[in-house]
Amino acid sequence: MTALASLFSREPTPLLGVDVSMSSVKVVELSRNRGGQLVLERCAFEPLERGWITDGNIEKFDEVADAVRRVVRKAGSKIKNAAFALPASSVITKKIVLPGGLSEAELEIQVESEANQYIPFSLDEVSLDFCVMGPSATSVGDVEVLIAASRKEKVQDRQGLAEAAGLKPVVMDIEPYASRMAAARLIETLPGGGKDSLVALFEIGAVATSMQVICNGDALYERDQAFGGAQLSQMIARQYGFALDEAEHKKRASDLPEDYANAVLSPFVGSMAQEISRALQFFFTSTPHNRVDHILLAGGTAGIAGLTDEVTTQTSFASMVVNPFEGMEMGAAVRTAKMMRDAPTYLTATGLALRRFYQ
Repeated sequence: MTALASLFSREPTPLLGVDVSMSSVKVVELSRNRGGQLVLERCAFEPLERGWITDGNIEKFDEVADAVRRVVRKAGSKIKNAAFALPASSVITKKIVLPGGLSEAELEIQVESEANQYIPFSLDEVSLDFCVMGPSATSVGDVEVLIAASRKEKVQDRQGLAEAAGLKPVVMDIEPYASRMAAARLIETLPGGGKDSLVALFEIGAVATSMQVICNGDALYERDQAFGGAQLSQMIARQYGFALDEAEHKKRASDLPEDYANAVLSPFVGSMAQEISRALQFFFTSTPHNRVDHILLAGGTAGIAGLTDEVTTQTSFASMVVNPFEGMEMGAAVRTAKMMRDAPTYLTATGLALRRFYQ
């Protein structure tokens, strides 16, 4: 069987979480103190230029590889083992039910046979992996198995980025799985430990926002919407006559005209909240559910002034910004003020770094 580097591998040794998105590269290094509390040792962020990565495809490999090297150097981490992730659009996943008690070799044979039904290209062209999830809820004596497959070149691109930065890619995950792992810690802090709660997690990226509705650790619903933080840059550029790159730079530097809050930011926040409300309506109309218990907002735009209040107003559901480092001890190398400002962007990278501790 061709391993997907392994999607479901768990490394007990020190591990650097590296999240490569369309707009940036983020790294997170975690440890535990003597009391077992998680410690944020290091985190760092490096922006990417528009067009370097498009729809999960690395268009400018050398430039992105340079950015990965820079962000690792900026973080100051000495760890070489790294966890990367593929976007959900690059991975085919399928849950199947197989007889219990099969050996690893027998499982591999069964998985390859089943995979042929769901993968629209030759198995020779893919990296394939599987994970036994546990006993089947519907078939006594059987087990539920999750199959994951991706084109080999997608995996090799991530491996190449790691190696270009002097890292050893030991885990290849899937982005929404990593973000769910990081979000699970936060959901446990909700009333009742989050048990049986429906939690809508929105990760607001540069050009798209991913939505997951999570209940007891499982994703009940997933959807991507074509809106994101780049739309704010476009609005700034139109309003003030800036070039798009200049608008992006001024947005990050908070170097904008006095009327920015009323003329640009407020309409953008209203539009963003409306898109989130619309995404929830899609969930309600396509499932038996008609409400969620909590809305979590992540990504670089999540912490924008007024967004949580506007989302709560438009949806009638409690909304909060994600801080994946909540409840962690801060290491000596962490610049706390900057970390707090950028924390929502690190959700997926934190989930990847957490792979060190969860077998």
